Amino acid sequence: MRIALIHYHLHRGGVTSVLSHQALALGEAGDDVLVISGEGGENFSFPRVCLEELRYDSRREGSPPSVQDASFLAKKILRVMEARWGAPADVVHVHNPLIQKNSLLLPALHILNRQGIKLLLQNHDLAEDFRPDVYIGQGDYPEDCHYGVINSRDYSFLRRAGLSAEGLHLIPNEVVPLEVEPGWERDLYLYPVRAIRRKNLGEALLLSCFIPQGKTIAVTLPPTTGRDEGTYIHWKTLAKSLNLPVEFDAGVNGSFAALMSRSLSVITTSVKEGFGFSFLEPWTAFRSVMGRRLDYVCRDFEASGVSFNSLYTSLAIPMVYLPELTLKKKMETALETTCRAFALAVPPYLSTMLFDDIASRDNFDFGRLDEELQTGIIQTIAANRSARQDLVDINPFLRQLADWEEDAELIRYNRERILESYGREKIVSDLRETYRVVMETNVTHKLSRSVLLELYLDPLKLSLIGIGHD
Repeated sequence: MRIALIHYHLHRGGVTSVLSHQALALGEAGDDVLVISGEGGENFSFPRVCLEELRYDSRREGSPPSVQDASFLAKKILRVMEARWGAPADVVHVHNPLIQKNSLLLPALHILNRQGIKLLLQNHDLAEDFRPDVYIGQGDYPEDCHYGVINSRDYSFLRRAGLSAEGLHLIPNEVVPLEVEPGWERDLYLYPVRAIRRKNLGEALLLSCFIPQGKTIAVTLPPTTGRDEGTYIHWKTLAKSLNLPVEFDAGVNGSFAALMSRSLSVITTSVKEGFGFSFLEPWTAFRSVMGRRLDYVCRDFEASGVSFNSLYTSLAIPMVYLPELTLKKKMETALETTCRAFALAVPPYLSTMLFDDIASRDNFDFGRLDEELQTGIIQTIAANRSARQDLVDINPFLRQLADWEEDAELIRYNRERILESYGREKIVSDLRETYRVVMETNVTHKLSRSVLLELYLDPLKLSLIGIGHD
């Protein structure tokens, strides 16, 4: 098959990693792959072409984009495919086209779609999922072409928003085994993450109050954007002031394999993920995963046979430790601001639902608080033994942290299941079958953008640190 893979860039990141694994696996399977991106990828081994018009809007020079520019981009995409094959690709597989990073791409895809190009639009992130910062405010999403998603929740929502079963595909990511090095003392809990806001670093600091003495929590990488830098500095300053056993920037200069080798376990406290590599990759390095469970991600993995025994769905904070009126105001403001950013009015019943939910609770999830409220809780727990015990009493996971031990049999079992279900052979076989369906099956369907917003913007799932990310 002739396959064109398209993304805005090939710089280091999650989508780039997924795309590169797809390109390599397809090439090994005998397919002819061409990667088309806006920039980056100088060290990649597969055939690639850079089109400046595919870069982020912020990375392109010149006047604001126009309809003519989108038409020019569509022509250039066609031209580079024809230069390689003398014809368009059998499938044009586009990564993350429904987020507002490049205002030319979506109208260019409309043009290609009308010309009969077989499109597969794979979505790693959806702006409707509390990401108004990348929401495309005008126009429809492409109709009558194939779509892909990376978890079952997104599959369900896009089906309910109008897509047919024949034209919507669940496309899991390949999990590449991680390496460990022998001979290291295992003395830390590793949080392998770039510390953006949705990774919920405050919760890692809170967990550090309950780990065994002499152990640390190591956070690997700082954020790369100014938007997250202030928050990151705040957490570093707080950890130092309270003498918490947390190490920052652990992966900046050191070997990741060495850090993984030193880890007792990997932790995750993120409040939002797309595919959820953090729940799978550590097992391949013979390390377990502990921390915050994301149901919509973990359910897919459990359906593949993976088992999790050290995750919690919520980190409960007694309401007596929270300023209820302040919390209500913060949540209401966040909901109103988010809805306005999506050009939506907030129905009165949503605010009522939010307030009634808070008023009915004896406790509230730490992961839904903002940094100010999280900081107050951490300071209280660090200084007050009684408050610390109150948290242990309603959060069994915290009680287990003090004497937690890994389950070697579970690690071996999960590793086998992960390599079986998410290894290269299975993933590329499923991807090639998806391409076959795209090539052979014409679809007639359309995404309702209003229904998508209704499905994703659930006020009872609103997290003050989960609005917008990356």
